[in-house]
Amino acid sequence: MTRRHLVCAGLSILLGAGVAAQRPGGNGGEDGAESRDMRLVGHHDLQGRSAYQPEIKRQGDRWIAYVGHHGGNARNPLTGREEPNGTSILDVTDPRNPVYLAHIPGQPLGKGEGAESGGAQMARVCSGATLPRGDRNKFYLLRAYGNTADSAHEMWDVTDPATPARITVIVSGLRGTHKNWWECDTGIAYLVSGQPGWRVPRMVKIYDLSDPAKPVFIRDFGLPGQQPGSTGTPPGDNGLHGPVSTGPQGNRVYFSYGYVKEGVVQIVDREKLLKGPAEPTEANLLYPQISRMDLPPSVGAHNVFPLLRMPIAEFAKEQERTRDMLVIIDEAVGRDCSATARAMMWMADITTETRPFGVANWTVPEASGHFCGRGAGRFGTHSTHENFTPIYYNRIMFVAHFNAGVRAVDVRDPFHPTEIAYYIPAQTATTMCAPGRPGEPCVRGIQTNNVEVDDRGYVYGADRAGTGLHILELTGAARSVANFR
Repeated sequence: MTRRHLVCAGLSILLGAGVAAQRPGGNGGEDGAESRDMRLVGHHDLQGRSAYQPEIKRQGDRWIAYVGHHGGNARNPLTGREEPNGTSILDVTDPRNPVYLAHIPGQPLGKGEGAESGGAQMARVCSGATLPRGDRNKFYLLRAYGNTADSAHEMWDVTDPATPARITVIVSGLRGTHKNWWECDTGIAYLVSGQPGWRVPRMVKIYDLSDPAKPVFIRDFGLPGQQPGSTGTPPGDNGLHGPVSTGPQGNRVYFSYGYVKEGVVQIVDREKLLKGPAEPTEANLLYPQISRMDLPPSVGAHNVFPLLRMPIAEFAKEQERTRDMLVIIDEAVGRDCSATARAMMWMADITTETRPFGVANWTVPEASGHFCGRGAGRFGTHSTHENFTPIYYNRIMFVAHFNAGVRAVDVRDPFHPTEIAYYIPAQTATTMCAPGRPGEPCVRGIQTNNVEVDDRGYVYGADRAGTGLHILELTGAARSVANFR
């Protein structure tokens, strides 16, 4: 297959009533929140831990949230012990009153290590009733453990989410981990890993986890030039940040590399990826590739999300009435907006997969909230929700925008994405004070880190600065854009 390097041309949050504190950590002290057509339903401080990825699953008649954390330490009132940040488990069946059920400790921070090390950032959950060889009566948690030396990927039994039990360690001895993807209908898992010998901090290890107790390794994968023994500057900056698979029906896996700069987006044939030759030679790494989009040097690809077979109202009378699009999210770093170029949401047209091209972008105008002058933390995009629920699919993208909170973007016309709602949480007693520059005092600030939605339509924003988990819902005109039935 011919290798294609395609430069992405054209890449050129109503505050609701306060929620009363009814359980330890559950509170809604939201005086000072900013919002439009999105309101706070419930909140939990997550014991003040720096939060990364939320995952919400229906387990019987309950809805359970699993939240991965960055490295750090906090006291767990359930055990009375200081525990390294890991995985928080909450019952959010009543989203107004989230109940903290358990905390699974993560990797401790080493001396001198920052929050990006340690912890257990990523959580994915599947039901044994959908996994081909799972126990139909069980639920399983796939989690990343640590993000430095001796990191691992683990499998846990969370059938009773209040008493999680580790089943097995899938793989260990890694240099880091990050955003995983797990197909619940097949069991195929794409584990972002720091594999010793590879020339970038992160690549992907693919496993068959259809029987969660018996992991089966399939292959290692990454961009040509990242593999052991290759030469030259490895592409994709620091390597893979996250995959998204459409499973056997869609037969595509979308990979995003280089989260801040030198981004690369790769579209891959899933069947060829899983069944093709496994040795990581250049030819074997190229074999499943359909196309590759090299972004401008200042643009990264933290994560991507496909919007497929989108009906375009403007084109209703024309031959091509639908489009396949790919949302690409860049990650903001630093403070005061001075570290990098503006991190934004980009939209690429992938209708012709071998010739993807950029068609639009979206950002929060800085002057709308004077975000660069808010002190601590970042301003710019970080991630989107990743649930394909039809409530929002091909209609609304929710974007975590650090100190600009959760933003809702109408993407029904992907050539003109338009913000329709936002919610910026208020600081609370657990909001962390971030160190400033030498000689400057530390400053507290909101840092909405990641966002997810559940199949009921609730929106979950997780705060990097320890402010907790915000459970939100659309209101007003924005709600009419969604597909609530």
